[in-house]
Amino acid sequence: MMAFEQIPKKDWYSILGADPSASVSDLKQKYQKLVLMYHPDKQSADVPAGTVEECIQKFIEIDQAWKILGNEETKKEYDLQRHEDDLRNMGPVDAQVYLEEMCWNEDDHSFSLSCRCGEKYSVSKDEAEEVTLISCDTCSLIIELLHYG
Repeated sequence: MMAFEQIPKKDWYSILGADPSASVSDLKQKYQKLVLMYHPDKQSADVPAGTVEECIQKFIEIDQAWKILGNEETKKEYDLQRHEDDLRNMGPVDAQVYLEEMCWNEDDHSFSLSCRCGEKYSVSKDEAEEVTLISCDTCSLIIELLHYG
């Protein structure tokens, strides 16, 4: 189970003010800058209580974002989930396909399947264990990846 599934869906990149293509070191810089800005100990004593509470909530969100995006494994899971959510929003699933029905390519250790547009769906061996939706390399068609058993 992914670490961020229990948490309501949030865009952790936007919380850090970062682009999804940002490197981990860029994410860390943004995190450190925001933590200093919103840390409860850095808040002025004459700030209204409501503002202090907002800063604490923002600080907690920033910390959660870093816990997910600062760890290579959870960042990879989060990015795959974001990609899958984007695919779900693109349109309906064209077909359901079992992984075992796809062609194995030894050269790049990936599975592929011809799309009706003439191009192909492809997924790496590692991704095949984690994703359920795959988009065609060229058109907007999407297949749902199933596993036996």
